[in-house]
Amino acid sequence: MSLKLHTIIASTRPGRVGPGVAHWFNDFAAEHGKFDPVLVDLADFDLPVFNEPEHPRLRNYRHAHTKAWSESVASADAFVFVTPEYNYGPPPSLLNALNYLAVEWAYTPAGFVSYGGVSGGLRAVQVTKQILTTFKMMPIPEGVPMPMVFPHLENGKLKPEEIYKTSATAMLDEMYKWAEALKGLRSQHKASLQTKAQAA
Repeated sequence: MSLKLHTIIASTRPGRVGPGVAHWFNDFAAEHGKFDPVLVDLADFDLPVFNEPEHPRLRNYRHAHTKAWSESVASADAFVFVTPEYNYGPPPSLLNALNYLAVEWAYTPAGFVSYGGVSGGLRAVQVTKQILTTFKMMPIPEGVPMPMVFPHLENGKLKPEEIYKTSATAMLDEMYKWAEALKGLRSQHKASLQTKAQAA
């Protein structure tokens, strides 16, 4: 069974360029061949600012949007976040989506395709990596930064430079190693969650 990789479009604002970047990476991941890639758009879940009455670790979700988001995240073996940088940090939409859940993220590797101006979104990536470790995720060092990305977009589609492809290959190769290595922990974790749910 192929490992499932979710490429998550982190920005939800009107006029965003994230979908063009994410579509390219998702297609590239398919060509790479080691993952079953799934493109996930945060905008499709329409998550309000966190509004669940109980702590996410309890998984006692009240709202349909949370249940749908939980199901999506729990089905993945690895994640790539396609993110811009807002004021030296990640977009609020990404932080909000991360905070909606807790245990669903555990024992998965995470990579980043970041874009923006001169920094290529790297400062947002560094901030987000610290947060991911709280969820027992493994943020890997390899990534795909895209500084000054805007000239490489044409009609919403990315015209990738060769360095994007080289970086994406290195990141996917490393993510696959971690996803395979963590597979046993993910299986044990999911079995434990099912047992707790049945006992509740």
